[in-house]
Amino acid sequence: MQKVIKSDADWKSQLSQDEYYVARQKGTERPFTGKFWDHRALGIYRCVGCGTPLFASDTKFDAGCGWPSYFEPIDPNNVKEEVDVTHGMTRTEVMCNVCDSHLGHVFPDGPPPTGLRYCINSLSLTFEPINP
Repeated sequence: MQKVIKSDADWKSQLSQDEYYVARQKGTERPFTGKFWDHRALGIYRCVGCGTPLFASDTKFDAGCGWPSYFEPIDPNNVKEEVDVTHGMTRTEVMCNVCDSHLGHVFPDGPPPTGLRYCINSLSLTFEPINP
């Protein structure tokens, strides 16, 4: 896997201000405001920073939390996890393993078959539709 490394100026020129805040500064969009929280089209959700395929639409489910939620990544090697102790709690942060963009968090309260809920910011994603 080839890592994508860019200067802060390059990230700011590539991403919108909101995308930069979430993907590069570990921000969070407000629930029920992102373009993909209730998105139902078939396709692949990719990293906004580098285009790495992250989640498939057939792993997306309605968690009722206001953010797009998936029960597994397309390839576990495309995401990395780190302990996040901000905001007075301990969570597991999920990032793109190629460009280190912040995606969201993963929680152990998802549906079968994994029991995981990857709670991801829409601003960290792009979407590539698949025509059936």
